[in-house]
Amino acid sequence: MAIILGEPEVDGLGKAVTVLREWQDEGAPTQLHPGDLGWFWRFGGGATAAAVRTWSRDGRLLAVGLLDGPGLLRLTLAPDALRDEELARRLVEDVTDPGRGVLPEGRVNIEAPVGTLVRDLLSGHGWDLDEPWTPLRHDLTEPVGDPGVRIEVAGPERAHAFAAVQRAAFDGSTFTEQRWHAMASGLPYADARSLVAYDDRGAAVAAVTVWSAGPGRPGLLEPMGVHPDHRRRGHGRAISVAAAAALRELGASSALVCTPSSNVGAVATYESAGFRRRPEVRDRYRAA
Repeated sequence: MAIILGEPEVDGLGKAVTVLREWQDEGAPTQLHPGDLGWFWRFGGGATAAAVRTWSRDGRLLAVGLLDGPGLLRLTLAPDALRDEELARRLVEDVTDPGRGVLPEGRVNIEAPVGTLVRDLLSGHGWDLDEPWTPLRHDLTEPVGDPGVRIEVAGPERAHAFAAVQRAAFDGSTFTEQRWHAMASGLPYADARSLVAYDDRGAAVAAVTVWSAGPGRPGLLEPMGVHPDHRRRGHGRAISVAAAAALRELGASSALVCTPSSNVGAVATYESAGFRRRPEVRDRYRAA
């Protein structure tokens, strides 16, 4: 059977979320996580569906991609399809031709797991390596330590506090309380928690959302941020410890996060919270 490129409707996103959960595995390379779709869901189900691409053969999903911003495709494949030649060649054709509705003209990036044939083929088609990112992992076999600050789960009644920290933590962020509600309405949020850290004066100082892929599978931090008025006081470490603890309570086998290697402060923060560096990864990009 031929490989089919699909663009699911909102009611078809459940299948993509399900396979992304199933594909998470300890020891696997860094890859698209159901939490990545969950975080994108802050823009609504319709926007999330419009940003997802799937590749299937004989009715079985073999690859899922998320158009995560202009010109960036975050792609992952089924564990037994990492070196599937037919799939890899079709993926390269689809991402190279702007007329196929995957990536536009101009400079574009593809994030794909290390060791996949599609990465090798992209290299042969003129796609170069971009700046390095550092994945980090926290093993959750043993209990996680005390974060040392008050941590609260942000439900609907605390969405405003979560949104305020989230928006302040990232330059140009458009996150709002309404977007938290949109995110929380998405399918992946059934296995997620939004956490807010408070200092000893009761100020909300840091926030994180954690996403489980189910018991015994790696969970994800996406995103974590500290309010700029409260940085360099250990709050990033505290909320990261709390995030790992929350994922352990949800049954995750490990907690994963990925940050640009150039952001040495973020890497150091995660390491201070018990995360360990994994080998750097790089997107493939095509110049304009």
